[in-house]
Amino acid sequence: MFRIKSLLVEAFSKAPVNFAGWAVNPSKKRRAILLLLAVFHLSGLLSSLDALMSSRTAQGSIAWIISLNTFPYVAVPAYWIFGRSRFQGYIISRQETDHDLFTKHQLKASGVENFILQSERDRGSLQAIERLAKMPFLQGNHAELLIDGTATFDSIFAGIAAAKEYVLVQFYIVRDDHVGRELQQRLIAKAREGVTVFFLYDEIGSYRLPHRYTAELSQAGVNVRPFHSTKGPGNRFQLNFRNHRKIVVTDGQHGWLGGFNVGDEYLGQSPRFGAWRDTHLKITGPAVLAMQLSFVEDWYWSAEAIPSLNWQAVAADQGNLPVLILPSGPADRFETASLLIQHALHSAKHRIWIASPYFVPDEGTIAALKLAALRGVDVRILIPEQTDNILVTQAAYAFIWPLLDAGVSIYRYQEGFLHAKSFLVDEQLSAVGTVNLDNRSFRLNFEITALILDTHFNQQVEQQFLIDFAHSRQMSLTETQTRYWWQRAVSRAAHLMAPVL
Repeated sequence: MFRIKSLLVEAFSKAPVNFAGWAVNPSKKRRAILLLLAVFHLSGLLSSLDALMSSRTAQGSIAWIISLNTFPYVAVPAYWIFGRSRFQGYIISRQETDHDLFTKHQLKASGVENFILQSERDRGSLQAIERLAKMPFLQGNHAELLIDGTATFDSIFAGIAAAKEYVLVQFYIVRDDHVGRELQQRLIAKAREGVTVFFLYDEIGSYRLPHRYTAELSQAGVNVRPFHSTKGPGNRFQLNFRNHRKIVVTDGQHGWLGGFNVGDEYLGQSPRFGAWRDTHLKITGPAVLAMQLSFVEDWYWSAEAIPSLNWQAVAADQGNLPVLILPSGPADRFETASLLIQHALHSAKHRIWIASPYFVPDEGTIAALKLAALRGVDVRILIPEQTDNILVTQAAYAFIWPLLDAGVSIYRYQEGFLHAKSFLVDEQLSAVGTVNLDNRSFRLNFEITALILDTHFNQQVEQQFLIDFAHSRQMSLTETQTRYWWQRAVSRAAHLMAPVL
């Protein structure tokens, strides 16, 4: 499809339009307008072929093909900005990185084989998740559940202060506020101590981050890169792909991931949202190497260089938790995040609880939610009452009433803004990460999830869910059926934008 895009560029660049002669020669003006219209329609036709071959869903293909051929003047620019579903170039970059990592850094010989979970009884159907992750569950880990901002940032900052060799930092949003500047100054201090520091941020999520912030980091010796979502063939004009991962790794032994970005609002200091309910996770042990590998793949895409890091697997001093790190994104062969959620739903025997700030699931997930509820599984979805995206809020109503009708329980969190992304399956499996229950996380964002296979840790996750349910209201089927007709119409209209929300 790259050839199609080059044809479009060539068509626009070589169009023989003489705008200077318009005023004196109306016929030239008419011919120029007709030619311009023809170029748009030709571009719409060629773009619709690209949509036919590359869109991941039949609905997406049909919607783009109709709009590109009916309203090409608006649809063509929109398609090349928002219509892509695969992140071209990153796939090749990942292949190159994998080759270098597994040979140069010898990750396979790092000792992780000694920590692979061997119990078929424990692993069971989880082998499907291992195949998606291209990494097995690794034992020898300790995990600490971090609830809300103070505990999370205290833990991360303490980890950075204790780093001896290097610090890897990756966030979707970084603010130039009190928390953001504290992170900046701590990284600068470590760099001046001689510790190697890498700082990776998403250029779209952090579009408000001033240049002086990253310049000060660079001047202090910190390696700084934006995640170039517009880099690579076919990506120059697109704004669809985001690196939504939040990762901190120190010395290859300690790692943090979860829902928190860097900003004062995550400490509950937002005038708009007030209290901020979120969940993060600190992991110590061999599984941190998988987090490190995810960071290095992103860094290689951004900087075309592989950092020299520690790849020796070391067990945590306490704890022996089996943990699997699952990165996902638009460069994957499969729709990894969506398949993860669907697999969890199909595997649940009597309980699955899911927390997500955004609820715009795809058809496969909706079907899996209904089936789980219909076979008697306790299916609970925890979403916020107030959100930061009105379209997402409205679109969610189009999904809610059919799920309530099937027996799914939906709770709306009342104590501020719920931003946690986690789920709990039966007694043994739980997950914390960056994946929202929406199409954007399933198909367009680079995400990362930690899955933990342990009954005791699950009890901690369960207790936090119960606290959150106590601070929520349960929705009823009557509530959705008695909405005004215009409210239902708005929800259905917002639902049409579900593939990009």
